[in-house]
Formats: sequence, C-alpha cells, structure tokens
Amino acid sequence: MFKRWMGLGRIGGFGVLLCCCLGLVYILACSPAVGPNQQALLWAGGANSREGYMALLQEREDSHRHYINSLTKQIAQLKDALQERTQQLQESLERAKTKGVLPLGLESLHKAPEQNDLKEFFRSQLNQAEVSAGLKFSSEYAVIPFDTFTLGRVYQLETGLTRHPEERPVRKDRRDELLTTLETALHVLNGPQQHSDITAGKRTYAPSDFLQGLTRTERDRGTVYEMLFKGGGVHDYTRLVFFRPFGPVMKVKSERVDTANLLINIILPLSKRADAFRQFMGNFRKVCINQDNVVHLTVVYFGRDQIDQVKAILDRTTRETRFRNFTLIQMNEEFSRGRGLEVGARAWKRSQTALLFFCDVDILFTPDFLTSCRLNAEPGKKVYYPVLFSQYNPSLIYSNLTQPPPIEQQLVIQKDTGFWRDFGFGMTCQYRSDFLNIGGFDRSIKGWGLEDVHLYRKYLHSKLMVIRSPSRGLFHFWHEKHCADELTPDKYKMCMQTKAMSEASHSRLGELFFKQQIEDHLRAQNQRS
Repeated sequence: MFKRWMGLGRIGGFGVLLCCCLGLVYILACSPAVGPNQQALLWAGGANSREGYMALLQEREDSHRHYINSLTKQIAQLKDALQERTQQLQESLERAKTKGVLPLGLESLHKAPEQNDLKEFFRSQLNQAEVSAGLKFSSEYAVIPFDTFTLGRVYQLETGLTRHPEERPVRKDRRDELLTTLETALHVLNGPQQHSDITAGKRTYAPSDFLQGLTRTERDRGTVYEMLFKGGGVHDYTRLVFFRPFGPVMKVKSERVDTANLLINIILPLSKRADAFRQFMGNFRKVCINQDNVVHLTVVYFGRDQIDQVKAILDRTTRETRFRNFTLIQMNEEFSRGRGLEVGARAWKRSQTALLFFCDVDILFTPDFLTSCRLNAEPGKKVYYPVLFSQYNPSLIYSNLTQPPPIEQQLVIQKDTGFWRDFGFGMTCQYRSDFLNIGGFDRSIKGWGLEDVHLYRKYLHSKLMVIRSPSRGLFHFWHEKHCADELTPDKYKMCMQTKAMSEASHSRLGELFFKQQIEDHLRAQNQRS
C-alpha cells in the first residue's frame, strides 16, 4: 500500500515538474522581444512589473507610428511621381497623335477619362433629346412622331415594305428591342424599395399589366420609351420613361478602294421589244461607252422574233463606236428572266470573280450607279440590291402639256413623278462566284415574277451582307404592263398590284377619279363671279 502511494507521488511530482517546464516555455515564447536598451529597463523594473510592460508598449506604439508616417510619405511621393509621369505620357500621346504616330501601349492612359467622358456624353444626349421637355420646331414637318406598341403589335406611320399600318414586329432586332425594354421596366417595377414612389404597396407586376407604350428615335440622340402599366385601382396607372442614348461615332474601318479596272458584266434577258432595246442602247452608249468604258454587255435573247433588229442595233453600235464588248446568246425557248440571267452568268468564262449587274431593258442607269455597283458589292462578303426610282405614266403626269418633256427632264425624283420600287429585287450587283455558290435562280420558274425574290431570300439566309438602299442613279421607265391570263393566281395578283402602283401618285389618281366633280365646282365658281 505504501509503495503504491510512493509510486503515485512520483508520478504526481513528475507531472508538476512537467507543467512548470511548459509554463516557462510559454512565458519565454510569448514575452515581447527587446533590444539591449530595453532589456535594462525591464530588469530594473522587474520582468513582470506593470511599469515595464507599459513602457515597452509605448515604445512599440511610437515605433509603429513613425513607420506608418514614413510609409504614408513614401506613398504620397509615389503618387506625385506617378501623376507627373502620367501627365508626361499623355502629353507625349497628344503630340504623337498630331504627328499621326501612336506609340504602342499608350492607349490605356485614356481608358478612365474615356469612360468618364462617355458617361457625360450619354447624360448630354438625354438632356438634349426631347424626353423631359419639348423642343421648338420650325414647322410640322420637323416633328418626329411616336410609334405606339403593345405586347404583340406595333402601330406605325412609316410602314416600310409591308405597307402595314399595324403589325407584329417582323425584324428580330425590333422584337428584341421592345422585349428588352419591357423586361427592364418589369425589373424596375418589381425591384428594391429605393423605387418607393413606384413600388408602393409591394405589388408584383407581370407582362399582362403592360397597357401600351410610345417610342421614337432621334437619329442624333437616341430612342425614348414611355411605358404605361396598370396601377392598383381602376384609374391608377404607373408610367415609366426610358432612354437608350446613342454613343459617339466610332471609326470601324478606313481603306482605299480602287475601281479603275473593275469590269462590270451587264446581263440583259430580252424577248422581242426591239424599240425598248434601241432606247436602252442609246443610254448604254452614252454612259458605258463614252464615259465608263469598263463594261461588258451580255444579251440573252429568247425566240427568233425581232432578233434581226437586235443584231442590227448591236452591229451599228460597234461600227460607230468600235466597242466590241458584246455577247449575244440566243435561246430557242419560252422567255424566263431567271433562266436568261442564269445562262448569262454561267456563260462568262474569263474570271470566276466577275462583277455582274442583272438588268432589264426598261432600266436607265447613270455613271454614279456603276460606281455604286462596284463599291457596294464585294466577293464573299456583300451583294448590292439597289432600290430604283420607278417612273409614273407620263401621259398622266404631264396631261396638262401637249406632249411629255424629253426623257432626261422626266428623270426627277419627286413624289408626283415616281416612287421608290422597294418591292422589286430584280436589279442587283453581285459577284459571279457568290451567285454560283448561293445556287443561282430557281430554274422551275417560268415567265414573269418571283425568281428575283427567291434569289434575294437566299442571300438573306446566307452570311453575306445585303446592301439595300435607294439609288439616285437607277430609273425604271414606265411602260404598259400586260398581265397574262396564264399566270398563276398569286403571280397575276402581284402583276396587277404592280400595274396599279405604276400609273400615278395617289393624289393624281384621286384628281382623275373626281375629275367631273372638280370641273363642276370650277364652273359653279366661275358663274358666281
């Protein structure tokens, strides 16, 4: 028993000794390190005295304060040096810009100022646009009207190609634009409470709460959207106004384009109509032979009737001008415009990347148009579909004259003399390689119409860019249009619509329709006077 207690005592003593050693190690490890000068102070006051520790802490605090002050001064000096260096680099950049040389790597210096400038620019766009207050206009023609839109419809004054005063948005960018604006409005309405004036009552808004919106675009400022939602009561509404500012103009590309030796192969399908071909060759001689002289004419003639007259016109042109860039291809089959253009395009063997101009015999073009044809078509990238100006019936336009003026004087782009033929896609400039790669025309189409629309849609479904714009140098002469009985119903309807649109302007047709009433009114006025 005694031995057992002795063993326990030894174990306890050993444990006490071990704890003392661990305590000593802990004190040595956690006690603050001191220099030689501080050691004397600690021992003089005692290692565990309060005054010693307080003196040590004060000394360390003073040391850290001096160190922080030193770092602060160094940072300030570095900032000054960096600012000075930045100013020097910016001045170097400005000098380099004036000389037309941009040093590599200096563009990043303007990133932050450009971002700030961009925000200020957007703010100025909003302030200058007619959003919060009205602007003074010189006349009613300067007013930009709004379009009205709902969840599924847009009501518009500028109807475009569809001629629909109201329609579902056809263009994807237009649909996405209105949908994004609606989603933004719902996000604001259902957002945090910082919009307490709008979200009072904590109501959750849904797309079905949207009643209608107004939108218009100022081309130099941006687009404004005013959106109306149902409120909490019958006569309670919530209005949101958004503005999508336009950014500053950005340079995308700057290049030199040389069109001096770029030949255009004009392909003309023809059947009969020798008189119209004679008029066409008169303009061809004046524009292509006497001025441009970098063209080739391919005539694809269907049938035998009047072929001798067509040959005589070409032979006479060659004798009088020494111009020989003609190709005449005879087709002993029924006329098909698409077939003729296809044959003419494939008959060209000189170059795969030849520039083609698909033309008609009733077309007059100017040298400016040939330049536009060369500039707006690019192999593998762009095809050019100009919108030509179609002439009204001269006998109706100039009915007050004894006879219509010369052709040159009739080619005036005005609302009473003609219209932009935006539903026509037959005149086009494209490279032969693109035409062949896209698959050409639909060869099953016979006669008049639709073949050009099908080709146009092929390009719209491809990755090539379609340049569609009015051309001030491309005119369509008026001629009597006959819609054949053998046409299919859809083609016959299209032909009759084109015939109706080509006669005269709406106001001129109205004058003819109410001619008797107008004359009766004039007679009554003369009798009263």
